[in-house]
Amino acid sequence: MLYFTRWKAAAILLTAFIVCLFAVPNFLPSAVVDSWPKWAQRHVVLGLDLQGGSHILLAVDTNAVRKEKLEALRDDVRRVLREARIGYTGLVVRGNSVEVRIREAGQVDPALAKLRELSQPLGGFLGASGQRTLDVGSDGNLIRLTVTDPAILERVRQAVDQSIQIIERRVNELGTVEPLIQREGTDRILVQVPGLQDPTRLKELLGKTAKLDFRMVDTNVSPEQALQGNLPPDDEILYGTGAESKVPYVLEKRVLVSGADLTDAQPGFDPRTSEPVVNFRFNTAGARKFAEVTQQNVGKPFAIVLDNQVISAPVIREPILGGAGQISGHFTVQSANDLAILLRAGALPAPLTIIEERTVGPGLGADSIAQGKLSSYVGAAMVVIFMLVTYGLFGLFANVAVAVNVAMIFGLLSLLNATLTLPGIAGIVLTVGIAVDSNVLIYERIREEVRAGRTPINAIDAGFSRALATILDSNITTFIAAAVLFYIGTGPVRGFAVTLGIGIITTVFTAFTFTRLIVAYWVRWRRPQRVPI
Repeated sequence: MLYFTRWKAAAILLTAFIVCLFAVPNFLPSAVVDSWPKWAQRHVVLGLDLQGGSHILLAVDTNAVRKEKLEALRDDVRRVLREARIGYTGLVVRGNSVEVRIREAGQVDPALAKLRELSQPLGGFLGASGQRTLDVGSDGNLIRLTVTDPAILERVRQAVDQSIQIIERRVNELGTVEPLIQREGTDRILVQVPGLQDPTRLKELLGKTAKLDFRMVDTNVSPEQALQGNLPPDDEILYGTGAESKVPYVLEKRVLVSGADLTDAQPGFDPRTSEPVVNFRFNTAGARKFAEVTQQNVGKPFAIVLDNQVISAPVIREPILGGAGQISGHFTVQSANDLAILLRAGALPAPLTIIEERTVGPGLGADSIAQGKLSSYVGAAMVVIFMLVTYGLFGLFANVAVAVNVAMIFGLLSLLNATLTLPGIAGIVLTVGIAVDSNVLIYERIREEVRAGRTPINAIDAGFSRALATILDSNITTFIAAAVLFYIGTGPVRGFAVTLGIGIITTVFTAFTFTRLIVAYWVRWRRPQRVPI
């Protein structure tokens, strides 16, 4: 156990050196680090509790998810029955169900067979238990399709997953550093943006669904007639975005082109009026649909609708065949930029509600850092003194290994661009104790071997070899606990688990391999007649 070939010793020292080297950018000015290559610009990111910032907890609107699911089901029922040429009436949404009445009794069974094809097995664990998306039944000529509760829960879960991806894109467009965006519970999303002291703009970006679509304006019915109750069933009334007086528009419910077909959106200026606008571009399918719509409706107005508000309703002067266009609507430079951010990131699958908001000031973060440093220094000093007093020269070896251990922890955190929180500092302090605990196991085993009459070299060799199993057992069980905390815990708990897990990996390396290398070279150099423990 005390013999190291030259290449093995070089590999151990080189590994420790390279990992520790990644911690260097944390101690240099930003101006120096920014001039380095991108791959070398890695550092530990301070969490919300250390540098201040904004904390927002969002909840997905489950009622909106349920409503969207039922409206989509109603459209599917209409499509299926029309394709099957089955006459129906009274297609309505009632509660958690869609009801439709078949005109002829002889067509009820064929209609049931077609509509049951809309019921699909759920994926994941729910699907394995035989759960399906719909319950389909009939009462005479009335067919009722009910969305099951597991299907609603699955749709909410999907909405949260999609929302997290979209929120990440929106927040990253702000230029902030390392936001924390993660699920909390079934229908909630936690957003923490370190360094952002004014959350107003963040809330505006996160609160907008950004559902964009293009629809035709119905010129056959005036807004005044529609407001008096003469609204066609395939139309709806939407209002403009004017701050003082909102102008009503009568729009067709049919969406001509969806915002999902957008591939890019950038803020710009109208060359004729110099007003801020948003330039957009469609994908191939969207460009084709947009070209067809503009060719067929030259001279007619169409509306650009964002979150059920009409941004503008220009008249189509000529066909737009290039798949690109612009949105104008009395924007400011910032509002045009924000709209471009929203459109590039995509629309949220459901509205989000802010249910908790906190702002942590930088002063509180500075106090947390100071207290964390003080606790770390005090804890490390006590450990160093204890090891020196108890084990003498071997205690010094252990302290050197602990110092390398802490440097490697910061190196790995920097390599991963991990976020360091106040509980993470506690995890590092705990790691120091775990690291010396491994050395204590080795040294106490060496003492036992010396008392048993072994020579110093044999006692040291046996101490390392026989303590290895115990060290691995204790660290593996602790690592399992850290992994569970990381996958189940949230926020500060995960910050603690990250540093603890990384610390356990570096501890096994430094306490056993690195310390053993130091002791091996000391034995080769001194050829001791007694063990100085």
